[in-house]
Amino acid sequence: MSAARHPLDNPGLTSLTGPHARFAERRGRVLRYPVDVSPWLALPDEPDAGDWADAAVLAGPGAEVAVPAFRGEVPEGWEVAWRVDGVQFVDGGDGGDGGLATAPDPEAVPLGPADVPEMLDLVGRTRPGPFLPRTVELGTYLGIRRDGVLVAMAGERLHPPGWTEISAVCTDPAFRGEGLATRLTLAVADGIRARGETPFLHTGADNATAVRLYESLGFRLRRRTTFLSVRVPERLAVG
Repeated sequence: MSAARHPLDNPGLTSLTGPHARFAERRGRVLRYPVDVSPWLALPDEPDAGDWADAAVLAGPGAEVAVPAFRGEVPEGWEVAWRVDGVQFVDGGDGGDGGLATAPDPEAVPLGPADVPEMLDLVGRTRPGPFLPRTVELGTYLGIRRDGVLVAMAGERLHPPGWTEISAVCTDPAFRGEGLATRLTLAVADGIRARGETPFLHTGADNATAVRLYESLGFRLRRRTTFLSVRVPERLAVG
């Protein structure tokens, strides 16, 4: 496998071979998160037929898995469930030179396993991206409550060495327009910065509202990428 040119070029792989190694399920050169943590599966930079065969066995026949920052084509027999053009933003550019005006938020509270039912309910209504029963274990999650009800949250997902992805940024529709997503994004970024790491995030390339928001906060476009979800063949040919 050729080494990734940058930790963010293949962030799933560099996370699972780095700070998130404790989550890694492996077969050969292919790694994945447990199914209740994240749907992401990490392939080598240039996967060969053997890697795809290992991925099929690791995921299981008929399973659907997401492959972040995928380049290339899937092999015959694999079904593309969806493919989305995406963009990768980093704090202040590729060096993280301080573009974000990060700050703790006095209203933000830490979220943990006891809050997962509420978090799953909020995600189900707002659809910010994959969030599963154990996703909260990937890093710090912060939320804002109103009258005791969770109305907004943001947290950490992929964790390549020196970098942490901000993810699951969402707000209850009844509370949008109050700047809660901005406040939580900057608060999560502040915690990442405090560890000496650089925040980054992904969003859909056609999500103009999110792109404008992140650029206004001080994120800078690093690269365009592709989000891909593929379905393993029902019948596996294993050598």
